[in-house]
Amino acid sequence: MQNPPENRAITDEPTHDDLPDIVDLVLEMGSSPPASRAPARLEALVETATAYAKAASSDNTRDAYAKDWRHFTSWCRREGFDPMPPSSQVIGLYIGACAAGDPRRGLPPLSVATIERRLSGLAWNFTQRGVPMDRADRHIATVLAGIRRKHAKPPRQKEAVLGDDLIAMIATLGHDLRGLRDRAILLLGFAGGLRRSEIVGLDVARDDHLDGNHSDGAGWIEIFPDQGVLVTLRGKTGWREVEVGRGASDQTCPVAALESWIRFGRIARGPLFRRIFKDNKTVDVERLSDKHVARLVKQTALAAGVRSDLPEGERKLLFSGHSLRAGLASSADIEERYVQKQLGHASAEMTRKYQRRRDRFRVNLTKASGL
Repeated sequence: MQNPPENRAITDEPTHDDLPDIVDLVLEMGSSPPASRAPARLEALVETATAYAKAASSDNTRDAYAKDWRHFTSWCRREGFDPMPPSSQVIGLYIGACAAGDPRRGLPPLSVATIERRLSGLAWNFTQRGVPMDRADRHIATVLAGIRRKHAKPPRQKEAVLGDDLIAMIATLGHDLRGLRDRAILLLGFAGGLRRSEIVGLDVARDDHLDGNHSDGAGWIEIFPDQGVLVTLRGKTGWREVEVGRGASDQTCPVAALESWIRFGRIARGPLFRRIFKDNKTVDVERLSDKHVARLVKQTALAAGVRSDLPEGERKLLFSGHSLRAGLASSADIEERYVQKQLGHASAEMTRKYQRRRDRFRVNLTKASGL
């Protein structure tokens, strides 16, 4: 076990809060840069490499991992441990403390999912510093197994919004500019089985001239008038295409809703879904936040009376942006492989987790056994 330093104040401990500067890493590769290579050229190379390094993960992922690192290093300073190099014993103590909480400081126990996420964040941060963490070490793995056994709760999935639910939800929207936009969001998100970040990350058209600092989008759409809309998305494992066909009625057709929003919102290029000013007539140039999708699903589901058999407080916890994605998988009564392709799942097992209400009690083993 790594002991606290005896003759040094905790406040003098190094914070290790920041990743090593890439310039330092370049200079540590050997000797200093050749004289023939101008410093400006080296600086340009560093900027290019840094940009690609940042592109390896999303902003949200990096922000989450940075918070995980700050949480761990703060705990180490309070307890008198050095966060570097990674010690399996110290990390085991850390996740144990996370699971127990700290009543003296008013800190509640962290959930198993949060602790696992923090471990992933620590592993990433240690790897970036060139000192990988051994997550399989018994001091970590055994403590984590005990935490799972004692504190793990059954998974709570968000309620799937089914086809009839969605029709009732869009009926609660007005026919003004904001209503046109939100109707297109709900219908496209449902029919495409899209994540909320994918919905708001769409551009109205492909633009290969956007520079790296401006291309904050997740993809774009292409409308085929007589067939549907092709959604091209940039995912974790590369690019994929999602086909969204036209609906049986203009009132529930995602393509018709998109066309109306683009026409009346006067969206020619850039972000597809944008903020609207309070006058409800002026469309901003800024991209919508993915939180808007979550709020929109929740508000319209409650207004439409979806799952009205439950108490109001419970209903508020049921719905989120993910309800649209789960709803398509639960509603589409077609071969599993088509749903898997639409959702972009690597395995059929993941798709089956989404097909919640569709397959419930479809197979009755009680009757099949002769009872």
